[in-house]
Amino acid sequence: MTSPRIVVFDLDGTLVDTAPDLINALNFVLDREGVPPVPLHAARNLIGAGARKLIERGLEVDGRIMSVQDIDRMFRDFIDYYAAHIADVSRPFEGLESALDELSARGFHFAVCTNKLEGLSKLLLGQLGLSSRFAAICGADTFGVAKPDPVILRETVARAGGLIGGAIMVGDAGPDIGVARRAGIPVIGVEFGYTEVPIADLKPDLLISHMRHLPDAVERLAVPRNSQ
Repeated sequence: MTSPRIVVFDLDGTLVDTAPDLINALNFVLDREGVPPVPLHAARNLIGAGARKLIERGLEVDGRIMSVQDIDRMFRDFIDYYAAHIADVSRPFEGLESALDELSARGFHFAVCTNKLEGLSKLLLGQLGLSSRFAAICGADTFGVAKPDPVILRETVARAGGLIGGAIMVGDAGPDIGVARRAGIPVIGVEFGYTEVPIADLKPDLLISHMRHLPDAVERLAVPRNSQ
C-alpha cells in the first residue's frame, strides 16, 4: 500500500491572508510602548518569521531597540491579544477551498508547516472551518525547530502519514523555499503572500498567481504513485 501524496502548506500569506489581524496585534503592543503604528501596506512583508521576529521588525521601523526581557513581555501581550482577535478579518485566499477540493479528489492529502505557534495555527484554521482538511498542523513549537530547518518539514510530512519523497511544499517566502530545498522536495511559490525578497527571485520550481492554478502546478511536480 502506497503512502498518500502530501501537499504541505505554509499558513500566513499562503493559505490565509492573516496580515490585517497580525498587524493589528503588532500595533496594539507597539502602542503600549509609545511606538507609532506600522501601516498595513508597509508591514505585510515583515510577516513570516514568527511573532517575536515580527515585533522586533516593528520596533526597527521606528529605530527602537529593546531588551530581551521587554521583547518577551511584548511577545506575551501580542499572543494574548492576537489569540482573541485571530480571525477578525483574516480569510482564506480566493480559490483555496476549491483548489483543495480538486486536489483531494485527485488523491492528495494536506498538511500545514508554519513558523506560527501550533496552538494559534489550529485556533485560526478552526475558526475558519479549515482544520479538518489537514492531516497535520505543525508550528515552530511542535518539534522545537522552525523553517528553514528541514526537520520541521520532514516531521510534518511523517505526522500526516506520508513520505518526504512524495511531498510538495507550497509557500510565499524564503523560509518555505529554504525548507523545501533542504529537505529535497519540490516547492511551489505563491505570488500573493508576504516576502521581503520577491518570490520569483527565490526560484521556486513553479510560481502561481492564484489558487486556481494550484492543482495543475501540484500535478506537474507530483511523484507518480507507482514510484513511491
